[in-house]
Amino acid sequence: MKKIYSSIGEAVRDIYGKERSVARRRRITGGDINEACALTLDDGTTLFMKYNSPETFLNLESEAIGLTEIAASGTIGIARLIGLGKDLNCSFLLLEFIAGGRRIEGYWDTFAYELASMHKAPVSHPEVGYGFYMDNFIGMRKQINTPHDKWIPFFRDCRLKPQFEAAADYFNQLERRNIEYLMSHLDLYLVEPDRPALLHGDLWAGNHITGNDGKGWLIDPAVYYGHSEADLAMTELFGGFPNSFYEAYKEYGNLDPGYKDRRDIYNLYQLLNHLNMFGGGYYASVRSILKRYT
Repeated sequence: MKKIYSSIGEAVRDIYGKERSVARRRRITGGDINEACALTLDDGTTLFMKYNSPETFLNLESEAIGLTEIAASGTIGIARLIGLGKDLNCSFLLLEFIAGGRRIEGYWDTFAYELASMHKAPVSHPEVGYGFYMDNFIGMRKQINTPHDKWIPFFRDCRLKPQFEAAADYFNQLERRNIEYLMSHLDLYLVEPDRPALLHGDLWAGNHITGNDGKGWLIDPAVYYGHSEADLAMTELFGGFPNSFYEAYKEYGNLDPGYKDRRDIYNLYQLLNHLNMFGGGYYASVRSILKRYT
């Protein structure tokens, strides 16, 4: 992990030279949780800054670690991490500014190939198994990454169980019995992969962007080691990508037969997390998936 700075000015001077300073800030809209702005230095260099209250430092630190983890795979574009820090007013993350270049020819095919390559790449900490060497965050909620030897027990204990417990007041007696059934019979629906894959962890369409090289880049990761199908499933949850992406991923990626039958169980985790963050608007979707599998 890079040095943690005590102010934005300290970070700029340390990284770009003691004579450098921030000349302009331009607010960037679009984030649901954090604020963002473009920082232009007095020499014309532009940085992207994500920031929030000092209390959210661990969230941004976890994101920085996730960015570093994906970059280390050498497989897919991601904004370069520049600096991380906090002062009395905010926590901040400094990143390479993404201007959003013109898309290359074969954009979605290339994006699918590079995502599949990330999923196939050796993980940095194979001793972890499934999970990660630290907990992190999915949105503003803690994501538990306790290492497991097997994928299905990990997904049950560290993904579904904490979310169901947090959402317990939403469910009636029949639904609670259905939850117990699903949790004890996950092996009827999910499959064990050959080995853990590095996952983005929160890969809905909004966490993909056109990078400075014209290819698809990843942003806002919530990384862990798991089954690549969990990442692919989430790409289909909120809008999705064009069919050409999925056709290409089928060619390049690790998709076992029956993926479509497992997809909604993987997305149950994400929908439960949204239920716990944003409220009852996601209850019907959760209930529908429970009914389907139980």
